[in-house]
Amino acid sequence: MIAVKPKKGNLLVAEPSIIGDLSFNRSVVLLADHNIEGSVGFILNKPLGYTIQDLIPEIKVNFKIYNGGPIEQDNLYFIHNIPQLIPNSIEIAEGIYWGGDFESTKDLMNKGIIKQNNIRFFLGYSGWDAEQLQDELDSNSWIISENGLQNKIIGKSATDFWREKIMEQGGDYIIWSNAPENPMNN
Repeated sequence: MIAVKPKKGNLLVAEPSIIGDLSFNRSVVLLADHNIEGSVGFILNKPLGYTIQDLIPEIKVNFKIYNGGPIEQDNLYFIHNIPQLIPNSIEIAEGIYWGGDFESTKDLMNKGIIKQNNIRFFLGYSGWDAEQLQDELDSNSWIISENGLQNKIIGKSATDFWREKIMEQGGDYIIWSNAPENPMNN
């Protein structure tokens, strides 16, 4: 088997064996950055019970907020697919961008120019020190997956996303895709 190395824009799919970890159990993480110093990502499939308007009342849209990960959960982050509208964005992968000018973003959302399938907000992020992600990969905590959805991943429903990614792996993973989230409930 050829070892796949993580890179910006990849997805990290939690192995079914990650049970009891509130942040990462059945998570799909978009790697926003990966280099020799470490890695940063955002959990794509863990919506919270908040909207952007709940956190920032002057924003007049009700876009969902997602749990981006266990680090800095008091900070708001966002990814998007509209760099031509949001200055100072950082490219993650072709068509996917991280952050940018937030004042412009708020204004464009209030004008209805930015739609929910253009942007996704997160409280917190997922982070790994220099060798930490590789150690977790070596211990089979994650599966590296290409992002076949490209920039459409931003509008992807969180419901069943982990299950879909696990089923793509085939073999024994298909059995895990139908297992209950907590095997003790079986």
